[in-house]
Amino acid sequence: MAQNKSFLEKHHFLLRRLHSLAGVVPIGVFLLFHLTTNASIVWGAINKGKFEGVHPGAATFQHEVGFIHSLPALILIEIFGLWLPIAFHSVLGVYYATTGKNNVAHYKYQGNWRYTLQRISGYIGVLFIFYHVATLRWHWTFLVPGGTKWSGEWAASTLAAAIQGSESGFTAMGVVVALFYMLGVSLLVFHLANGLWTAAITWGLTISEQAQKRWGYVCAAAGVGLMALAWSAVIGFATLDYEEARLAEERVRHGEVTIVTESQRADAGERE
Repeated sequence: MAQNKSFLEKHHFLLRRLHSLAGVVPIGVFLLFHLTTNASIVWGAINKGKFEGVHPGAATFQHEVGFIHSLPALILIEIFGLWLPIAFHSVLGVYYATTGKNNVAHYKYQGNWRYTLQRISGYIGVLFIFYHVATLRWHWTFLVPGGTKWSGEWAASTLAAAIQGSESGFTAMGVVVALFYMLGVSLLVFHLANGLWTAAITWGLTISEQAQKRWGYVCAAAGVGLMALAWSAVIGFATLDYEEARLAEERVRHGEVTIVTESQRADAGERE
């Protein structure tokens, strides 16, 4: 019987752990940094003094995107550090989800529901990632309401227009896209947070029920934090004024932003 086993069945133990590991590192780590960068459209307000006279969130986001695009061998980092791990995790995830079984219909306890939601969030999450990358990275503008093409040189304004459906505010299809973004990022965050909990079990780190419960609190807290970043990013771009963002990007790109230090602010206050 052993000779009739498929490759996936023969190496089930190893592949399960590699699948779990890929979901945490590098995919989970990337999601953390990606959400933090995108949420700078909101938390960038702390740079109000640094980016004087322009939208601080848009300026901060443009600054962050510029730094990322300046990294050497960025395309190789994306391929080997992100796309291949995502493909590996997704393909195995779909295989495990379609070949596994749950008992939700008969035993409606929390673990089974989490297992079902993990599968659903994985399916929709892959679809959302494809849409996100296809429209913004591959420039499939026929999928974008209004046909906005995202640009790293005009990062905040073009992303806002892509989500809102136009450069002048929300359209009906823009609302659909914004809601899809909210759903997509929410499910990806749940998928990661719940995946962290199951990964500890897969790797034998939380064997007892109490250990699993304590780790569950940590994962829930991490999920809440990531969800806050995800929602603030989507809401931030969904409410961003295109012209304000464009002005901030223009001044950041040309080094025209007035940088005011705390000491200069204090001196200005004394003179007043």
